[in-house]
Amino acid sequence: MSIVKINVLTVPEEQRETLEKRFANRAGTVDSSDGFEWFELLRPVEGTDTYLVYTRWRAEEDFKNWMSGMGGQAAHRGGPQGSAQQEGSAQGERPKPAATDATLWTFEVVQQAGPREG
Repeated sequence: MSIVKINVLTVPEEQRETLEKRFANRAGTVDSSDGFEWFELLRPVEGTDTYLVYTRWRAEEDFKNWMSGMGGQAAHRGGPQGSAQQEGSAQGERPKPAATDATLWTFEVVQQAGPREG
């Protein structure tokens, strides 16, 4: 049974572009990870400053392995080259987080549907 991880990020209006650029710069860092199934970055449309980072994994262990391995560490530093590559950061200096708060939700997939082929 698949597991879904949703990282709930509070991102002030002035940091939205920074957050989205950081995700764009590290696109593909998770795609080839064992057990990885899906990723989406969800931008709020109105009434909230909360972004959702949706990832789906074959199992909890796959997510934990990615987080503890080089893939998860690089992604949370800002990309495969680390924080030195981030806009506005000095060489070797970790960039300021774009989010002011983060919470990780975990769900098991108990039912799913896709479009009918027809």
